[in-house]
Amino acid sequence: MESKTILNLSNLVTNDFAESVKLIFNSKGRVIITGIGKSAIIASKIVATLNSTGTPSVFMHAADAIHGDLGLILEDDVVICISKSGNTPEIKVLVPLIKSAKNSMIAITGNTESFLGKNADFVLNAFVEKEACPNNLAPTTSTTAQLVIGDALAVCLLNLRGFSSKDFAKYHPGGALGKKLYLRVQDMSSANEKPSVHPTASIKDVIVEISKKMLGVTAVVDNDQIVGIITDGDLRRMLSSVDDFSKLTAKDIMGKNPHCIHADAMAVDALETMENNDISQLLVEDNGKYTGVVHLHHLIKEGIL
Repeated sequence: MESKTILNLSNLVTNDFAESVKLIFNSKGRVIITGIGKSAIIASKIVATLNSTGTPSVFMHAADAIHGDLGLILEDDVVICISKSGNTPEIKVLVPLIKSAKNSMIAITGNTESFLGKNADFVLNAFVEKEACPNNLAPTTSTTAQLVIGDALAVCLLNLRGFSSKDFAKYHPGGALGKKLYLRVQDMSSANEKPSVHPTASIKDVIVEISKKMLGVTAVVDNDQIVGIITDGDLRRMLSSVDDFSKLTAKDIMGKNPHCIHADAMAVDALETMENNDISQLLVEDNGKYTGVVHLHHLIKEGIL
């Protein structure tokens, strides 16, 4: 029932939607979103979405608004009122106060003929035939419709502002979403050990280096250039195939042409390379010089995976 209602919303879109987007986009103020009951919870979510995509917004509970919180609304702010019926007592008190302050008002309501619908500057029709609740009482379908309209507004504004992935990362620096957009390989590899051995190193030296640096791998390096890689898996395979390794050196067991990644590459690119090649480590280089290792565990720890 809810999915059918969402599909039907596109049939309810009028020019008021476009004008609402233009109004918010051209406003010098913020967006104040208000509602009562479940609509207030939806209003809070829409505020969060708008803030995270470049449109400054503030939530104002309709009941609190008529008891002092109207001071939140500044001269250039645009107000969005959300109400299924559009006729709740709080809305009937609040709407005239907003109108008297001459703030532009957008209604998201399921009843365009309601008090709210008739008094708003623009009306976004969130009509639902019936709630998903079997008693047609609990706000289910109606709040879903309100939420979808809020998302549609946010995405339109995002496109108009040319809001990029870099902008998104700026507003989400502490979360996993932001890290996927700004975290680079060098941010992790620079904090790790830098295991390396010379091509002529003995197998004992290789084992000691891998064990000491605890990354399960070592680069084989000559004059700061990566010439190979040895993993703990390479060591196990060697031990199962030869009885005497006393005369073997790193270059005898190393893997040539190892998978490498530039220090300035994005962490998500490192993850993609690991997944595509079924490996758990990448050697990191910068301007052709070996700079360290990035491990799958580091990506998991940072929330990239």
